[in-house]
Parts: sequence; structure tokens; C-alpha cells
Amino acid sequence: MTEEFLHYIWKFRLFDQNIKLTTGEDCDIIDVGKHNKDSGPDFFNARIKTGDTIWAGNIEIHVKSSDWFVHDHQHDKAYDNIILHVVYIQDKVIKRRNGEVIPAIELKGKYNKTLFDRYSEFMTNRNWIPCEKMIFEVNRFILNNWLDRLMIERLENKAVEIEEQLKFNENNREQTFYEFLARNFGFKVNSVPFELLAKSLPLLYLGKHKNNKFQIEALLFGQAGLLSRSVKDEYFQDLKKEYKFLQKKFSLIPIDPHLWRFMRLRPSNFPTIRLAQFADLICNSSHLFSKILEVEKLNDMLQLFDVSVSEYWEDHYTFGKVSPKRKKKMGRNTINLIVINTIVPFIFIYGRIKNDQRYIDRSLKFLEQIPGETNAIIKKWEELSMSTRTAFNTQALLQLKNAFCNKKKCLECSIGNELLKKVATGVSPPNEED
Repeated sequence: MTEEFLHYIWKFRLFDQNIKLTTGEDCDIIDVGKHNKDSGPDFFNARIKTGDTIWAGNIEIHVKSSDWFVHDHQHDKAYDNIILHVVYIQDKVIKRRNGEVIPAIELKGKYNKTLFDRYSEFMTNRNWIPCEKMIFEVNRFILNNWLDRLMIERLENKAVEIEEQLKFNENNREQTFYEFLARNFGFKVNSVPFELLAKSLPLLYLGKHKNNKFQIEALLFGQAGLLSRSVKDEYFQDLKKEYKFLQKKFSLIPIDPHLWRFMRLRPSNFPTIRLAQFADLICNSSHLFSKILEVEKLNDMLQLFDVSVSEYWEDHYTFGKVSPKRKKKMGRNTINLIVINTIVPFIFIYGRIKNDQRYIDRSLKFLEQIPGETNAIIKKWEELSMSTRTAFNTQALLQLKNAFCNKKKCLECSIGNELLKKVATGVSPPNEED
């Protein structure tokens, strides 16, 4: 037995309502209270009736009543107004700090055993998701409504991170946006060095040289630590010379070049190419975040990222090594990912900060217009017949998998709830080993 399961059946009243206190008195549960997921009692503001008296207060839930002492509640005044102790088994009578006995009810044998069996199956199976073999049973309206909520939850989680960085940057939106944009230019493999680069090279410094792409490249490649090697290449040497001048001017300390990853990457995704593209974006997009807020159409947004590389990089992937000449523009899928992971969250949080629904709606509209991503997780969802047509769909599914399925939070998931409630009617005693 787990406390989480007891919380679940209490919250949704999935137990025998003709329940009595452990003393034998009748107990009428008028209101189970509000579930508290933070510190303190498990349910706030509950109401129960015993005899002719209605009690209002908090509920605490444990597997065994003696867990009260395991959790050290006997010394915590926050538990003085507990009106009911809900337990699976009462192995000890619990008293308040003033010596009064806290009324208790036992839930053992007061719920449907099949419900617990299904919950146990979810918790113990090794399927890709706990409900993999029965998710198709879930009502589509419930499923779609839950995915809509998960999409908003995902954006809100990202908003928290953005707000923290905004606070650190003294509410400098352009600098904060630049840092997050840099991180996503590195994608998963090089996100950390890209972010460190942006934090060590303030946008203000780049802005002072925004009309000189060569100097922008010198600052980015130099600060990335990629000019520290000895390469007999005129362009490399020119960049290195320029960076030394700018490094002294701004008192810069480059990041460790060993942080960059080239192995197992396609040459078009090498950090050198991404940095060259990033330089072009910075050079041609002054006050980029302000520009993005003005863009209302997705195609116009994508056009902002139609960047190119300087001539040197058309026949190079790394310094000093010539390759066949080709244009090195970012592909549509790459730009889509940047919009999904950077642009949309920033527009969303801007709308929330300004209390302007237009920006919130625009961020969601962009997700509905962008095709869904393709990765290993999304492919598995497709095998389960889940819609992955748009980025709105796929982002919600990623949130479901990472925040709920992987952590087996089935009791907090609308899908898990629906599947459990299907077997929740009726009461049969559980096995003793439960």
C-alpha cells in the first residue's frame, strides 16, 4: 500500500461511504477537502460529521497510523487542527499535542480491490508507458482536454525558467532572449557551451559591432575558445588577431574549447557552422526580441531565421580544412525547433507578464501551425495511435511522457484517472499482503 493511492481514493471518494471511526462511531464525510501537494497536512478545509457535530479542519493520511511519529508530526503545531486521521491500518492511537485523541478511520477493505490491482500494475510494469496496453480505452474528449492542459503546463514550466533568468539579468529581455536563443542554437549536444558563450559575451558588446560581421564572428569564435589552436589559415589568423584586440577591449575570458562536441554530428550541425549562422543572425537582427514581438505570421517569423554564413564557411566545416562548396542555411526543421523551444515560450511569457491575451494566443497558434517534431519519443506515441500532426500535439505528448509517464504519476494524470475509475465501483477486501 502507498500513501499516494490512499490520497487518490480519498480525493475522489473511491471508498465505502458508509464508513465508521475506528471507535465504531458513524462518520459522514461532507467534504474531503482540498488536496495539498506542499508541506503541511494532506487535505485542507475538510468537513466531517460525527454524531450531531460538524467538524471543519484538515486531514492527514498515512499507511499506518504510527507513521505520524515517523514523520515527526507530534512536534509540529501545523497538525494541531487535524480533524481526522485517515489510515490504511491503525496500529496506534494518535493524540494531539494537548493530549486529545485524533479521530481516525481505516480504509483497509473499504475500496475495490480491482482498483488497487490496476494501480499496482501501472506501478510495476515495464511498458514504455504504464497504461500502454489500455490507453486506447480512454475517452477522446478527456484525452484531448488533458493534452491541451499539458501543453500549457509545458509552456508555464519554461516560463518559470525564463522569469528566473530575467530577474538575474535585471529584467533585460534582449539579453535573456539572446541567452536562451544561443542555448537552442546548440540543440541538445552543444546547448551548454552555447549558453556559456552567451553569458560570457553580453549582447551589449556584440551590439557595439553589429554592423561588422567579421568582428561579430571574431567575438563569437574567440569567446567560444575555438581560436586558441594554431591553424595556418589566413581567415583564422585574421579572426584571432581581431579577437585579441576585442578581448582586451572588453576584458573577456573565453570558455573552455573542450566543451564543444563535434563527434557523431552531421557536418552541417558542427558548432562552427552554427556559430557562423548565429553571427549572421546577430549582425542582421538588432533588438531581435522586439522584432519577434511585432511578427504576427509564422512565415514572417521563419524568414527572420533565413540566415547565411560568410564566404569562408561555404567551403569549410572547420577551420583550416577545405570542403566542397555549398550554401549552409538552416533547414526548415531546424528553424521550427528554434521557434518551438525559444520563440514560442518567450512570446507566451511576454503575454502573461503584460496580461495581454493576444501574445498568448499567438504563441499557441504558432504551435498549431508548425508540423510536429520527429524523434524517438514521438515515434512511440505514433505507434499508440496518438496524433502528432502539429507541434502543439507533440509538445504536449513530450510533457506527458517526461512529467507523468516516466515518473509513474498515474494518479495525477487524467488518462490514469480515467482508466482507474473504470474499475473503481464496488468494494471488495484487498489481500492481506497489500
